Amino acid sequence: MGIKILVAIDLSPASARVIQVSERIGNAMSAELRVLHVAEADPSFVGYDAGPDVVRDQVAKEFRDEHRGVQAHADTLRQAGLEANALLVQGPIVETILAEAKKMQADLLIVGSHGFGALYDLVIGSSSRGILKDTEIPVLVVPVKKE
Repeated sequence: MGIKILVAIDLSPASARVIQVSERIGNAMSAELRVLHVAEADPSFVGYDAGPDVVRDQVAKEFRDEHRGVQAHADTLRQAGLEANALLVQGPIVETILAEAKKMQADLLIVGSHGFGALYDLVIGSSSRGILKDTEIPVLVVPVKKE
């Protein structure tokens, strides 16, 4: 098998573009791909003491929906003949992506960038920028424009 690629997606409509690029890179390099979505931990959900059952049920439903979404993107890559699997993890986005990349011994990270601009990055922060700052693994940033 070729290289190992971690593909981090946010399950927005832009994820399809990131998967499309990942498919081309994966095919060109005979790569093994892992599609990762990081669900931010909901502090009120951790420990199941969030209050009414309806709140916990809603959070659990969202988590199941996210899991199905990640699986669907991995299925797209498998249908293209690639070795791909899906992973959904809760945690802080940048730290979790980097931890999973290290765990799988990834040779390349592929992430999307919405390109909101410098002011957005300054005020809100950027997952792509955080990843680039804190990793030694090569990163391919796929530009995806808001539609």
